[in-house]
Amino acid sequence: MQSKNIVHVVDDDDAVRNALYFLMQSEDIPAMTYVSAEEFIEKYSPSKPECLLLDVRMPGMNGLQLMEILKSKNIEMPVIFITGHGDVAMAVQAMKSGAADFIEKPFDNDRLLNSVRKGLSESITLSSLKDHQDEAGEKLSLLTNRERQVMDLLVEGKQNKVIAQELGISPRTVELHRAKVMSKLCANSLSDVVRTAMTANQRS
Repeated sequence: MQSKNIVHVVDDDDAVRNALYFLMQSEDIPAMTYVSAEEFIEKYSPSKPECLLLDVRMPGMNGLQLMEILKSKNIEMPVIFITGHGDVAMAVQAMKSGAADFIEKPFDNDRLLNSVRKGLSESITLSSLKDHQDEAGEKLSLLTNRERQVMDLLVEGKQNKVIAQELGISPRTVELHRAKVMSKLCANSLSDVVRTAMTANQRS
């Protein structure tokens, strides 16, 4: 995975695609261009942070279909649609499906650059969140089934005695499992346990 800002530009119109590329270059924002959604899928290499400038209407696979494929592959990046006047309804549909923004042709450079910068910033946030989710998931994978049961009940706010009754074990055993949960999750407090559990749940 690359680790530099990059904007992926997908547009079948040579003039628009080249204009977007040179606009990004003028702002020292690395960009890669693709003539079709199919070419993007073939050549895409993950980079963080990144965002996608995507034409809504193209021959073959359109922008909405590409966005759905990215979702199905769990590829998360802000998508900014470039639309012609007649494609606004489609762009609104894209926004409802999770697109970050849409820019109408002929686009205003400042408006587009602001949207791109916002998209790259959002990509950093998404990447950081995913890292936290992966880390939390890895910690939870260290727990035994019994420790996970104890943790789940702790997260529900139940006391050791109640947990002992529900699981058919002694309060002392609950305390031992609780200590192991705290250790494996690198938690200093119950709030840390709750935070880790919630973060891992977002991952799934």
